[in-house]
Amino acid sequence: MDRRTIHELKPTVWIGKRGVTPEAVEEVTRQLEDRKVVKIRWLQSAEVDPSDLAARTGSEVVDIRGRTVVLAARRERSGKPPRNI
Repeated sequence: MDRRTIHELKPTVWIGKRGVTPEAVEEVTRQLEDRKVVKIRWLQSAEVDPSDLAARTGSEVVDIRGRTVVLAARRERSGKPPRNI
């Protein structure tokens, strides 16, 4: 996914003043299963650690800008090492 595509994504999860609740983690996980990439924004007053959110949802951080993070579902890895081309 290139930067332009990431920039054009609209946030689909908003985190409020209560921060990262179990319900928010469930919603991000559900959306990752459906969409593979999720853009999340949070209020300035919310305490959010993007790397912790990624760990709790089993995803990877793709991009962080201010109070916005883009997470992507982790790719399934086959037992084979990556090919160098």
